[in-house]
Amino acid sequence: MSADMLHIDVGAYALGLLEEPDRRAFETHLATCTACHEELGELRGIARTLDGIGPIAEPPDAPPVPPEPAVVTDLMRHRNRRERRYRTVRGLAAAAAGVVLLGGALGTGYTLGADQEQAPPAQPDTGTAALLENGRTVSAADTGTGVTGTVAMDGKMWGSRVGLRLSKVRGPLQCELVAVDARGNAHTVAGWSVPPKGYGFADSAQPHLTVQGATALTPEEISRFEVRTIGAGRTLLTVPA
Repeated sequence: MSADMLHIDVGAYALGLLEEPDRRAFETHLATCTACHEELGELRGIARTLDGIGPIAEPPDAPPVPPEPAVVTDLMRHRNRRERRYRTVRGLAAAAAGVVLLGGALGTGYTLGADQEQAPPAQPDTGTAALLENGRTVSAADTGTGVTGTVAMDGKMWGSRVGLRLSKVRGPLQCELVAVDARGNAHTVAGWSVPPKGYGFADSAQPHLTVQGATALTPEEISRFEVRTIGAGRTLLTVPA
C-alpha cells in the first residue's frame, strides 16, 4: 500500500473499518508519520459524531451544498461500506436463525403432539373427601336427634387430622366438633353454621355437610367425638373413637 493511500486511510482507521492487513500497515505508518497521528486525533471526534447520526433529508428548496472536504467524503464512503456489510451479515444471520427455528418448531410440534396423546398424571386428592374415604373412620346415629355422621382420622406427628360428614340436622344452628380425651377434656376440632333447611332433608340444598379440622390429640388419645351446639352446649351426636 502506497504512502498516499495510507494518508487517505486515516478516516477509515478512525472508524475501525480497515481490514486486518491494512490496519497493521497503517499502524506501522502511523508510528512514523506525525501528520497522520495529528489528523487521527482530530478525526476520532468526527467518527464518533458520524456514528451517532442518521441520514438527514434536505428540504426541496435548499441551495446546493458545497463539495465536502476529501477527508469527510472518505469517512462517509467507509461508513456506507460498513453499513452495507452489516446489512448483509444480518440478512445471512436471520436466514440461518429461521432455519434453526423451523427445525426447532418441527421438533417441538412432534413432541407436543406426542404429549397430547398421554393423559396428565392424576394428582392425589388430599381434601376432606379423600380423608373420609382413606382415613380411619367411625360412624354413628343419634336416635333422639336423628343426626347421623361419620368421622375420619389421620394421625400426624403433631396430632390428628379429622374429617366429618354430617347429615339429618336442621338449622339455624352454630355447631362444633370436639374430640374428648380419656380424662373427659374436650378439644375443639372445627366449627360451622347450619342453614335453616339443614342437611340431608328433601328441602335441603345439600345431602350432607363435610368439614375438616385438626386436634393436638393423636387417634389413640381420643375416646370419642361429639357434635355440639355452640352456646347451649347441646350434644347432637356422639361418635365413639
